[in-house]
Amino acid sequence: MPRYRILVEYDGTPFLGWQRQAQGASVQGALEAALFQFCGEAAGVRGAGRTDAGVHALGQVAHFDLAKAWEPFRVREAMNFYLKPAPVVVLDCAQADDAFDARYSATARHYRYRILSRRAPPALDQHRVWWVPVSLDPEVMATAARALLGRHDFTTFRAAQCQANSPLRTLDRLEVSRAGDEIIVEASARSFLHNQVRSMVGSLKLVGEGKWTAGDLQVALEARDRAACGPVAAACGLYLVRVDYGKPGAATEETAEDDD
Repeated sequence: MPRYRILVEYDGTPFLGWQRQAQGASVQGALEAALFQFCGEAAGVRGAGRTDAGVHALGQVAHFDLAKAWEPFRVREAMNFYLKPAPVVVLDCAQADDAFDARYSATARHYRYRILSRRAPPALDQHRVWWVPVSLDPEVMATAARALLGRHDFTTFRAAQCQANSPLRTLDRLEVSRAGDEIIVEASARSFLHNQVRSMVGSLKLVGEGKWTAGDLQVALEARDRAACGPVAAACGLYLVRVDYGKPGAATEETAEDDD
């Protein structure tokens, strides 16, 4: 059975998340329905990350197997035709090696979080940024973020319902910058715990508005206690930007779960 790898962009606003739901719309469900309409096959689509309700993607990666071989270009065009009017687009489609797995073969995942830090609410970017109507200091936030880099027990920044086997993760990048009225947080790791990025951003927001110090963030990390976390940032500001892949290989503890 030929395996296909697709690159997907979506607006997560109308969906209950990536994962197929018994009731309600999901990105996975929309892709599977489009495939069925195209070729009549009930193919399962497996994604690199199970994004939550309201979370967006610029570069989600997924794979699926079909009984019949099709030209990748035709698969992409047909899926985009049947996906309408859902805000989901297949940007690219290619045949993949049988060993490729969108989730387990991933070597890095890159997320971006957008905070609109101004008094006036968003008009054009409603549901696409977290509106914080106070001034935030990105330099202070950036300094504090360094405490979270490296390998740590991220229990504090892990959702209570997280199903990962271990709270240990290695955070490779956590950068904070300003672009006009926006505060941009870029986070990269091999994998993330459920709600990890949004939890870290929510705590960094407290630092940015002066309610926490960098030391308070360090204390929260070392507490290994969910109660020590700041408020979780809104889902609408989070984007899965890119997923990286290396050589195919066995899944490890850190490749198996990514649920932000």
